[in-house]
Amino acid sequence: MGRIWSEDNRFRTWLSVEVAATETLAEAGLVPRQAAKAIRERAGFKLERIQEIEAEVRHDVIAFTTAVAEIVGPEARWFHYGLTSNDVVDTAQALLIGQASDIIAEDLERLAEVLKRRAWEFKDTPQIGRTHGIHAEPITFGFKLANWYSETQRNIARFKDAAEGLRVGKFSGAVGTFAHLSPELEAKICARLGLKAADISSQVIQRDRHAHYLATLAVIASTLDKIATEIRHLQRTEVREAEEFFSEKQKGSSAMPHKRNPVTSEQISGLARVVRGNAQAGFENVALWHERDISHSSVERVILPDSTTLVDYLLQKTTNLLDTMFVYPERMKANLESTRGLVFSGQLLLDLVEHGLSREDAYRLVQAHAMRAWREGLDFRQLVLQDKSITSKIPAKQLEHAFDLKRQLRNIDLIFARVFQDTKLKSLKKFKPKPNSQRAARTT
Repeated sequence: MGRIWSEDNRFRTWLSVEVAATETLAEAGLVPRQAAKAIRERAGFKLERIQEIEAEVRHDVIAFTTAVAEIVGPEARWFHYGLTSNDVVDTAQALLIGQASDIIAEDLERLAEVLKRRAWEFKDTPQIGRTHGIHAEPITFGFKLANWYSETQRNIARFKDAAEGLRVGKFSGAVGTFAHLSPELEAKICARLGLKAADISSQVIQRDRHAHYLATLAVIASTLDKIATEIRHLQRTEVREAEEFFSEKQKGSSAMPHKRNPVTSEQISGLARVVRGNAQAGFENVALWHERDISHSSVERVILPDSTTLVDYLLQKTTNLLDTMFVYPERMKANLESTRGLVFSGQLLLDLVEHGLSREDAYRLVQAHAMRAWREGLDFRQLVLQDKSITSKIPAKQLEHAFDLKRQLRNIDLIFARVFQDTKLKSLKKFKPKPNSQRAARTT
């Protein structure tokens, strides 16, 4: 990613745009074929010379074209013929964003694969679901991972759309009216570069496209922040259901040797804020004066390289985090059971309603036992079984069923079949993760 946004690659991409334009114009008879041939064969630049010229003229495109002309010779008078600066800059930027997008698209697919594999690995590992940070009803850890997988699939679709929206070029001139070239020539030059021509532009490609792209990167970063935040919570000492990989030689604190801190997750959450902040700058770039000003230009030199680089980095970090994290099924089970049956109160409520109680009466009855169990540290299930106003309403066998974990999780298979539509339900039931000694050692 760093190479893509290097000065050398930026100018090489400008050069490829210029050569494509010259050759297309030569085919149309607007530029001598010999000149186009000379430009194609001799055009080049020295980065130091461009910088030297720019220091004098204070215009990067003029510095670039001048440096190239010095190398090409007399035929360079046809170089940049009929073009304005942003015909080159914006079209080349589309190519650079395309290169960066290819990397991010691959990162997203890798993340999805890890999420899918680990979701199946823990499909049937019970865990307490939490709302407002408080125990709610049982889930499985695989269910949580499958939810992240599904969101990542939406991010893949969103990103594909946003990247495609920026796969456009423009050669419409200083205000977009094709005063010197034509829409037909623009389409041919863009096609030569693997781009589509913008239907309409001013001197620049309109920045709603870039805002959409940056906003999509911000959504991706927010998903990664969401994953990292959850792992941070699960790593808390009081919870300890999952944990970042911690090597034998790793240190958590300069003062406290016992510490195992979620530093990678915290880094992911922190850098996601930068990507979201950059998206706001992208929104500000949409409104330019008239047919163009350059208030967006300096901003994009920062936010486009930074956001694509950060998202590439964050995707790799998150993928590795999920692939290598420690998972503690026994701790998940212990936490689920720690409230001694309280998490089944919702099912008991429904069962009482089914057996003739009004919802209000059933709620008061169940809540009274739940609050007592909560305050006094008692067993909710035992309190219920000792209450004749409940046992007289619900048969013993069905009452036991209210506290059945499998009943709560009976639809996990169907949820997985819906999320992972490329996997048949029968293969889901037979799934066994491939042995991985390193991961096995991390899952206790």
